[in-house]
Amino acid sequence: MTNALHRRDFLQLSGGAVTAALLAPVVGTAADETPKKRKLKKAIMYATIGYKGTVLEQFKAVKAAGFEGVEPMSHMKREEVLKALEETGLKAASVCCDTHWRLPLSDPDEAKRKDGLEGLEVALKDAKHYGASSVLLVPGVVNDKVTYDDCFKRSVAEIKKAIPLAKDLDVKIAIENVWNNFVTKPEQAKDFLDAIDSPMVGWHFDIGNCLRYSASEEWIPVIGKRILKLHIKEYSKDEKKKFNVQFFEGSNNWPAIMKALDAIGYEGWGISEQPGGQSKDAEALKELSGRMDKVFAS
Repeated sequence: MTNALHRRDFLQLSGGAVTAALLAPVVGTAADETPKKRKLKKAIMYATIGYKGTVLEQFKAVKAAGFEGVEPMSHMKREEVLKALEETGLKAASVCCDTHWRLPLSDPDEAKRKDGLEGLEVALKDAKHYGASSVLLVPGVVNDKVTYDDCFKRSVAEIKKAIPLAKDLDVKIAIENVWNNFVTKPEQAKDFLDAIDSPMVGWHFDIGNCLRYSASEEWIPVIGKRILKLHIKEYSKDEKKKFNVQFFEGSNNWPAIMKALDAIGYEGWGISEQPGGQSKDAEALKELSGRMDKVFAS
């Protein structure tokens, strides 16, 4: 009531037009300074945890730093991981397939592709045990023995073989964009998913990896709703630094990236994949956690 009276007195003294001109910028500035609350959950990739100790000790340190989840590797000791999850209350944000680099689904050797598929199946089962909804998969590698077309066809065929198990377990396969000379443009990511054509297969979008090729925010609207999880990673276009930078010290345009994620309605896990030195002890883990909060609020 008091505010209303003051406003009326001000209008009488100054005139409506002048008042409107003075008040509008103030209101707009206040709104602009309010950080947007996003439904993003903060996790860390297990393979990047620099903190030394047992799995349980590492998980306790991650929890104390303010993380809500962790991304275990596949083929870890399940009981050890389950115990650490239960004791700390951390959630499994995802499971990273541990075999996809040494046994790629694009390998010319059919026996190695078979082993790679079995590795993916173990990862899917691990995810089910941990309560994770997806498995991160690098689909293949293009090199002097494997063309882009070969990688595309072979990995699509092998991934399709894993879909029945993924359905039975209700765990999705999330393809990650990495430096494997495969899928270097957002349209190629869309084409790859279209070729598989299954709701059980989506994308694990690595924000740092794609910056080598083009702006991260340009990928997000193309892949769109098929982004299942995020790797939150900084990258510097300075060749001497690359991934060896902390959040906000690289080339990522975090406000533009967050705006693009808002536009597709992304909600869910943002998983840090920063170098292990940034999580080497309790203090470093807390700083990493705080920087991620700022990324999410950008």
